Amino acid sequence: MKLDACAPGRIAVYGAYGHTGRFVVAELLRRGWTPVLCGRDADQLQAMAADLPELDWKAAAIDDAAALDRALQGTVGVIHCAGPFLDTGAPLLQAALRAGVPYLDCCAEQRAVLDLARDYDAPARAAGVVAVPAMAFFGGLADLLATAALQGASDAERIDVAVGLDSWHATTGTRLTGQRNQWPRVVVSGGQLTPLASPPPQRLWSFPPPFGEQEALALPLSETVTLSRHLHCDEVHSYMNLAPVRDVRDPDTPLPQAADASGRSAQRFVVDVRVQRQGRVRRALAQGRDIYAVSAPLLVEAMERVLDGRVRGRGVLSPGAAFDARDFLACLSPNAFSVSYPT
Repeated sequence: MKLDACAPGRIAVYGAYGHTGRFVVAELLRRGWTPVLCGRDADQLQAMAADLPELDWKAAAIDDAAALDRALQGTVGVIHCAGPFLDTGAPLLQAALRAGVPYLDCCAEQRAVLDLARDYDAPARAAGVVAVPAMAFFGGLADLLATAALQGASDAERIDVAVGLDSWHATTGTRLTGQRNQWPRVVVSGGQLTPLASPPPQRLWSFPPPFGEQEALALPLSETVTLSRHLHCDEVHSYMNLAPVRDVRDPDTPLPQAADASGRSAQRFVVDVRVQRQGRVRRALAQGRDIYAVSAPLLVEAMERVLDGRVRGRGVLSPGAAFDARDFLACLSPNAFSVSYPT
């Protein structure tokens, strides 16, 4: 479905009352769209709607196809923010296909993205529907940065992604996803998806200030899968500095706390992507605040581009394949986060 870029439209947000979902609802409202509050918990939806009385809400269990269909009825797209996506991704994408509307999610789970691509790419293409899993901080941002660094090329010898966080106060949803996701992590090695070595390797990474040089642990997430689907690359490896890994593994680490009226936390991040091609290393950097909050402008920008026709192809797409990566990132920098291409 194609709309005028400025036309108002109803966009379903599944998991609207969750931590990331609330940022997505706020971003849609800021841009003039009409969110439809959706999710599994009617009480939480009703409580959220009490603060946003102009918005509709629709409860739908993830295993109730008829309820999911009612939730998407009359919408022009769905943004899915309620994991674990190993359980919730396929049912909601199926509902999007039945409704004939685009589907975006914020999945960091490698296996979930692989399953959606394997099982639903052909049906989505046949239905003329765009689905972009992992269109968020984990997955989408690194994919767009690597694609932008390649400047139109579709192959590379090596892509290294390093995420630096000054802390990670994980949401309840993040912790539940970690408990549910027991699939082995994969990297790209020798041009193929290959299980991550055990124990995961570590290396020093020189992040830009204020992070500096830090020890980083191999921690591949959904960007490995999205990159492997649209770029020909011999090696793809992802890392994260150790402090946030310790935070997320510590059950006593508190939940994220708002540091301003927008609800964003004070957490700082950097995503440092280095692409090696024909003996030259190209670099792309994104820096900003709050990995959960920054997913909202990524998701909403993507939805707008799908709806106004600025998308390449149909089916289950990777972010860098779906969009003009440099233009996409430029539209979000510096308000959502800053992007640079150091030489």
